[in-house]
Amino acid sequence: MADTESYEVYAIRYAYRSERKRHENFIVNAWTDPVHDDVEPIAYYVWALRNQNRTIVIDTGFSKKESDNRTEESGGIWRCDHECAPAEGLASIGIDSRQVSDVIITHLHYDHAGTLVDFPSARFHLQEFEIQYATGPHMANSYFSGAYTVEHILQVVRYIFQDRVVFHKGDSEVAPGVTVHHIGGHTMGMQCVRVMTERGWVVLASDASHFYANFESNAPFPIVYNVSDMVKGFDRLRRLAQSPRHVIPGHDPLVTSRYALVSPSAPYHAVRLDVEPVSE
Repeated sequence: MADTESYEVYAIRYAYRSERKRHENFIVNAWTDPVHDDVEPIAYYVWALRNQNRTIVIDTGFSKKESDNRTEESGGIWRCDHECAPAEGLASIGIDSRQVSDVIITHLHYDHAGTLVDFPSARFHLQEFEIQYATGPHMANSYFSGAYTVEHILQVVRYIFQDRVVFHKGDSEVAPGVTVHHIGGHTMGMQCVRVMTERGWVVLASDASHFYANFESNAPFPIVYNVSDMVKGFDRLRRLAQSPRHVIPGHDPLVTSRYALVSPSAPYHAVRLDVEPVSE
């Protein structure tokens, strides 16, 4: 393994749902959780790692068109504020998506694997289990397939034929100081990203833990392939990170309040994760 390098780490929020309910975020018993119908917003992020040698993007989010399609298909039940194109959010911190050479896709759900075409120079890093799952028999069941978008999966298949997909099987190094780790649970091929920073090992959980409360309270998220693996994954996240404070959940709005904005005057919510949080 090459010498470990350190990175700046950014989270860029590109969409936000303010009307989501708590029971959509946690598997709870309505009889024992008196707040199961309370509002619990959800945020959507892409992430970026950067040092003097390379830039790596993690996930590619979804487009305004995808957002509009899902609102229409749900009869208006699902709706969000699509704040910016993921590539536009990256550009706000000086990253040109057209020049990015490596993109890690944590899993292939619509909110993590859309806008792939905005990264024309990239290789996409994916767990083997994820493409097996997303093109396998589970997709005949709408519970498992609902968070996937067929066109996104077809695009990945096209990139496989163009030799632009790097498959990983389990734990693997993507670059010095950047590793991926198969977690499972949320999807068959769910992976998290571990990155060295000036404050130690930070783990970008993505949907291995949507919210801080998922892994802090061992409370599973309702969209899940294997609940047991999801709960075991919470322990894995804690072991991989420098400390529990170094685990960054994939959808928690608290991320943009716990960490400092890159620029308070910028039009988008981008925060630095490689520095200590400004609040707990």
